Amino acid sequence: MQHQSGEQPPNGPGGRPAYGYGSDGGPAYGPAREHRAPRRRTGRRKRLWLAGAVVAVLGLAAVPVLNAFDVFSDNGEPMSFDQPRTDGGGSGGAGGPSDGSAPGVRMPTGPQAQFTTANTLDDGTKIGVTTLHGKKSGFTGRVWVWAPKEYYEQKYTKSAFPVLIALPGGPGYPVNYWMGTDLKLQSSISEWSKSGKSKPFIVVMPVLNADDKNYYDGSDIPGQPKMGTWMSDDVPDLVKANFRTFASRDGWAFMGSSSGAFVGLKQVLQHPDRFKAVIASGPDTRPDSPLWRGHEKEQRANDPEQLARKLIARPGAPDVHIAFQIGTKESGRAKLESFMKKYGKGPIKTRLQVIQDGGHNARGYVRGMNDGTMEWISKVMPGPTPAP
Repeated sequence: MQHQSGEQPPNGPGGRPAYGYGSDGGPAYGPAREHRAPRRRTGRRKRLWLAGAVVAVLGLAAVPVLNAFDVFSDNGEPMSFDQPRTDGGGSGGAGGPSDGSAPGVRMPTGPQAQFTTANTLDDGTKIGVTTLHGKKSGFTGRVWVWAPKEYYEQKYTKSAFPVLIALPGGPGYPVNYWMGTDLKLQSSISEWSKSGKSKPFIVVMPVLNADDKNYYDGSDIPGQPKMGTWMSDDVPDLVKANFRTFASRDGWAFMGSSSGAFVGLKQVLQHPDRFKAVIASGPDTRPDSPLWRGHEKEQRANDPEQLARKLIARPGAPDVHIAFQIGTKESGRAKLESFMKKYGKGPIKTRLQVIQDGGHNARGYVRGMNDGTMEWISKVMPGPTPAP
């Protein structure tokens, strides 16, 4: 079930976020921003000691996947997403008539990153991983990337593909749990693109935080690693260097669950000229890292509500599309509805997917994407165009 800005959603049972395993048997990753210091606001109290519990839960989902990598003969082997050119030319450079690509297509600019195989899907496509040394943020971390099967087809070799930056909940370090195959994000996108529900996205999965002890709100908190610049600049620059992407912001989106949903929401509102859309599942809508203490001015500048107000007041602001998701068995729905009522206007287009019997877990959020969220986002984003 879903409703858009101005519509009254159907009622559903409330409930606190799930811990351990959700009602659907999938891994639950704790309440939103679950590994942080206690918050004064009621409903979702956070404690740093929950980090260990969250990591343990993540381990239950991730360890079997990581161990399963060992059965693949190419696990850890070098891999490349580069498509050999049939005209004898090299890849690289901006898209345009000189390289045969269509207007608006950015061909890989280089330099090529060194990817190794992290996982393999049933259709033979691979999830690669690389270590990115962020030139603008100064932070070094791992990034996983998956390209859909269409990316390798000859008819799309001069076409751009939309990018979905997928962010996890929990600490999001040292792994991003979307890089495993157990949550079926990538395989679901493959199926959805075949049925017309989704564009065939390139999925990019960076680490969310600089360590597993602190939460950085996906922001440049003074005196801390610049995780905001890591997300807004360094990660997209890696993608542009290695993949055929759209030159405009129309082909760029975020998705995330829990703490990762907050970061995606904030990035889209903070950089509407770079990113067009976000799927934010079970998010908070205010920054609350304890690392902001003493930096209240900077904290306000990274507050999605403040950013939304500024965007609404900005003359000629570009449209941004926010797809919220919330399960009927988790808390936070009233806050999302309040956010939509206040800020779902002007250039900010919002939608809420209410996931029946859904808890605060990634499996439920993928189900919500299948039930309408992915189709809504895909309608406002471009897809690849086959060669004539």
